[in-house]
Amino acid sequence: MGLLCVMLVVKDLSIAFGGLQALNRVSFSLGAGEIVGLIGPNGAGKTTVLNCLSRFLSPDAGAMWFEGIDLRRQRAHQVVRLGIARTFQQVELFASLSVLDNVLVGLHAATSAGRSLTSLPPVLSAALGLPGMRREEKRMRAQAMEVLTFVGLADVAGWPAHALPFGVRKRVELARALVARPKLLLLDEPAAGLNPYESAALSDLLRRIRDGYGCALLLVEHDMSLVMGVCERIVVLDFGEVIAEGSPAEVQNHPAVIQAYLGTRSYAEAD
Repeated sequence: MGLLCVMLVVKDLSIAFGGLQALNRVSFSLGAGEIVGLIGPNGAGKTTVLNCLSRFLSPDAGAMWFEGIDLRRQRAHQVVRLGIARTFQQVELFASLSVLDNVLVGLHAATSAGRSLTSLPPVLSAALGLPGMRREEKRMRAQAMEVLTFVGLADVAGWPAHALPFGVRKRVELARALVARPKLLLLDEPAAGLNPYESAALSDLLRRIRDGYGCALLLVEHDMSLVMGVCERIVVLDFGEVIAEGSPAEVQNHPAVIQAYLGTRSYAEAD
């Protein structure tokens, strides 16, 4: 990783579901501002890693450190406040809400409204229309619009989410993850369901996010052209274990990676 400051350290991460060992002593690290791909065949454990990092799952063993903080001691909402955001395989938007309101949801854990602007409870402050709450709402909307402009969705900010094409809804979800200005963005198959044009545009957007917002990206993806084109380093999982790690060129030519993708082994479940 050269001179990059190490931001995330995963060490010997293990978790089993019944008799299935989903992760077995998985270790890797990620530097500030780095784009790292986490790839592998279906069932390799990629999404399980993201679920552990975002604290939707508790690993059986191993360590996860983010900027020196033990993630195993954090809950999901605390992880968000530390500066870790994520997207999901399936688009999880509020269909009846506008694009802008969906993005504003991503600010709920980071806004000072959630930690009380006054001595009154935040909900009561909002109901009374107190000046501090009005200023906070204005600031939040401006921040959400800034992100929507960045991802090219300012023109549809008032549209209901259900009225948008699938590829646009994927970008709304990405904007919602980005709006709180995370230090680390966990992306779970952001190119799934996109056409080649949309996938190419996503590749450019991910680079702009890294450069414009200064956040690191951990990318789980099956679109190998996207992964190889945008990631600086790649970690490969197979049956819950790391089988290779290196640059895109190194990983592409690694015998274990070729076997995992082209071999005849079967997988019990998909990520």
